[in-house]
Amino acid sequence: MRLKKLLPYLLLLFIAAALSRPLAASAQNQSAANPASAKSPVSGVPDTIGRTELTAAEQLFDLKFTPAKEDSILSGLIDHLHLYQYLHQHPLSNDVALSMHFDPLLPGTDYSRQQKPITWDIPSAVPLPSNPDALAWYSIPELASLLKHKKISSVQLTTFFIARLKKYGPILHCVIELTEDSALAQAARADADFAKGIYRSPLQGIPYGIKDLFAVKGSHTTWGTPPYKDQVIERTSYVAQRLAGAGAILVAKLSLGELAMDDVWFGGQTRNPWNLAQGSGGSSAGSASATAAGLLPFAIGTETYGSIVDPSMRCGATGLRPTFGSIARTGCMALCWSSDKVGPICRSAEDAAYVFAYIHGQDSIDQSSRSMPFNYTGKIDLRKLKVAYTRNYIDSLSDNSPEKQTLLILRKLGARLTPIDFPEDLRGNDILSLIVSVESAAAFDQLTRSNRDDEMVQQNKDRWPNTFRTARFIPAVEYVNACRARTAIMQKVDPLISRYDIIIAPPETGDQLAITNLTGHPSVTLPVGYRPDGSPGSISFIGQLYGEAQLLAFAKIFQDATPYNKQHPKRFE
Repeated sequence: MRLKKLLPYLLLLFIAAALSRPLAASAQNQSAANPASAKSPVSGVPDTIGRTELTAAEQLFDLKFTPAKEDSILSGLIDHLHLYQYLHQHPLSNDVALSMHFDPLLPGTDYSRQQKPITWDIPSAVPLPSNPDALAWYSIPELASLLKHKKISSVQLTTFFIARLKKYGPILHCVIELTEDSALAQAARADADFAKGIYRSPLQGIPYGIKDLFAVKGSHTTWGTPPYKDQVIERTSYVAQRLAGAGAILVAKLSLGELAMDDVWFGGQTRNPWNLAQGSGGSSAGSASATAAGLLPFAIGTETYGSIVDPSMRCGATGLRPTFGSIARTGCMALCWSSDKVGPICRSAEDAAYVFAYIHGQDSIDQSSRSMPFNYTGKIDLRKLKVAYTRNYIDSLSDNSPEKQTLLILRKLGARLTPIDFPEDLRGNDILSLIVSVESAAAFDQLTRSNRDDEMVQQNKDRWPNTFRTARFIPAVEYVNACRARTAIMQKVDPLISRYDIIIAPPETGDQLAITNLTGHPSVTLPVGYRPDGSPGSISFIGQLYGEAQLLAFAKIFQDATPYNKQHPKRFE
């Protein structure tokens, strides 16, 4: 995720060291009368709280109680402390979910549940390139055609991409682990299926990579950070299982910023293939970098707060952040249960449609997941769509900016664009940052308590180790009220987005990114030009909840009419 500044009122004040002060008399009496208060504390942790500590805590949490109320509170704090100590003696693993589940659908919202058959337009006469390196830039339907018509084998294709990963992966710092042996075995099985006339999907025999916070049996799942560098999870995530069922070939576990923040991991900083002096953005760093550099046809990433949008924007990839809950997250590292999302990072919207079609859906474990139809045709009439653009983000830009040029191209293609102001008074960044901070601190409570967070590469004030510690001082009441404020944001923003089929916005300008992550709306981020320094200029198209089919068809029309997603970083051609 791309975590911005936390709320300014969250001060890093650690008051636990002062907990050794004597109990007030009323607290002592209550403790003696209450068996729960008499439980043995964790070794080395004092169980005494006095008026001085309580007053300090009140200042920390913006509270003020009278002395009489403080006397009444103290005994309850002791009870709470003993419960905390019990919970700390029985830590939960990362895969234990919340009993509460976020739903992006407001009450009373009605959606079609009918899934129609998808007819894929696989070209029949795709030639092998005279220059083998050109295979790196073939689309999914082009590769599917070559494989289906036996112009290339999956073993050959897999070997080709493994060689590119070995050659360029160390330059981009985008590969954590190659799964070469298992990949070649999978490719051989795909070829055997082709020979028998067994055709599982257009993804059959096509290599891909996955962000290394997804568990895949037989590989390490490092989460990008030293404390988990040797971790092996003997299960396979929902997404990897779905892709295996479709016949796709997993060839690499790809880099992510530590515990899904930014692009720095224990192997270094993942690089932007357009400019190796720059990072790729995070946290789906390796997924975007490897795909944009032609090391893989596609990859799988995740987003909590910008982790698909940001690296796709920086690397010139096409990243789909689907509606929250549209893809089950089972077997994926939990960071923030109410905001984590899974999505494909590709080189075109059409490729993203192929991948999303085979990974979307729910399972019985991720209770936030939901099976909704994806009735993709790739065809849409721009003249009949209600399309808006965020004038408060775009109108002030220069006429030759990629964003303004995008609007010009869409108008030429027949789109009628309505200017709107995206809400900027909702404190979306602050609300989402608080929610993510609390949930992530809970997800990695044991890491903080064990002090193994000292092993992490990034120790800056605004990185996870300190964020987890700071979040311990956010009261549960404030977290709950932040979640309620999220509901209020949904009630205000959902009607606005629902009035339009597509809303156009710069990926990270203003509060749009935070707000649409809070509401759970899908977006696709894609290159729409190049800046004077050669870096990609990108835009985000925001769709309606579960409107991925229409959203990707809209992006496909733009990409069919423009060259931007077909341009590649020269060093990797």
